[in-house]
Amino acid sequence: MKIINCDESHAQVWDEYVGRHDQGSFYHLFGWKRVNETSFGHRTFYLAAMEEERIKGLFPLVYLDTRLFGKILCALPFVNYGGLCADDHATEHLLLEEARGLVGALPADYLEIRSLRKLDGEFPTSEHKVSMTVSLDPNPDVIWDAFKTNHRKHIRQAYKRNLTCQSGGMEHLDTFYSIIEESWKHLGTPLYERRHFELVLKTFPDQVRIFIVNHENLPIAAAFNGYYGSFVEGMWLGTRPAYRDLEPSYVLYWEMIRDSCLRGYQQFHLGRSTVDSGGETFKRKWNAYPTPLYWQYMLSMGKPIPQLNVMNKKYQMAMQLWRMLPFSVTRAIGPWIARGIP
Repeated sequence: MKIINCDESHAQVWDEYVGRHDQGSFYHLFGWKRVNETSFGHRTFYLAAMEEERIKGLFPLVYLDTRLFGKILCALPFVNYGGLCADDHATEHLLLEEARGLVGALPADYLEIRSLRKLDGEFPTSEHKVSMTVSLDPNPDVIWDAFKTNHRKHIRQAYKRNLTCQSGGMEHLDTFYSIIEESWKHLGTPLYERRHFELVLKTFPDQVRIFIVNHENLPIAAAFNGYYGSFVEGMWLGTRPAYRDLEPSYVLYWEMIRDSCLRGYQQFHLGRSTVDSGGETFKRKWNAYPTPLYWQYMLSMGKPIPQLNVMNKKYQMAMQLWRMLPFSVTRAIGPWIARGIP
């Protein structure tokens, strides 16, 4: 068995392996290699364990070399999870050892593996994130009837505020981006360039969908989802701060869930949330249950788990300052900062 670093010539066999592996996901698809290289300029290492020209395991890695946040090897940044897929423990071990060699050779400060499962071996692990998951049904009425009475009431009230929803693809990109730009600035979070989302749409034209909620023809909330196998992946969403009192999220979530049911999907990952956060609480209203996300690390001896997250007090002052800056400034420097935050 040998480990190779895959290029475009391996894209088809890579995606075929993802499709037949029970842990393969939308985020494992080869197209994300192109997205990370083109949108952010990051180096990627798409490792595959090959035996007689057949893939036995794969490990997609992205290398972030940044001034602000250090040098990070990650599987996978900017999305909810990634990690490796392998046919057996021996193959998994070979891929992990190849990644360990990369950490030293690049060099990287550490390797972060975001996964839906714990890996074999002693890896420092953070379990502060969960993916809130809704089990779907071909008949959306089954989902609706299972909601608590008060939750159904909230959804109906939101519709009565003249909220409507539409969905599609590239034709909604500018609207989506304008909403997300305003929403993320309010949260104190730098945003990627518009072309990043455009590239995702072009790379996965049949596997992504944008939802827009309007109030009297004014777009006020938006979401961007991925679709693969039997799963829907909630990736990015936001609401214009001035319209949060209208509670457009109730319409947005229900329309996305209903649409996913009618399209025949079986589970909807509503996106990652911090454990015991307001986001987790809101998603539980939709009868979502937490799927643990394991963030596992290869660290230098004695080094603590990195705290590159919004709960770190080190970054909270910067977030407050970001909210105060004019759009002209955040638009100019935001993408440069965002490309370094995995």
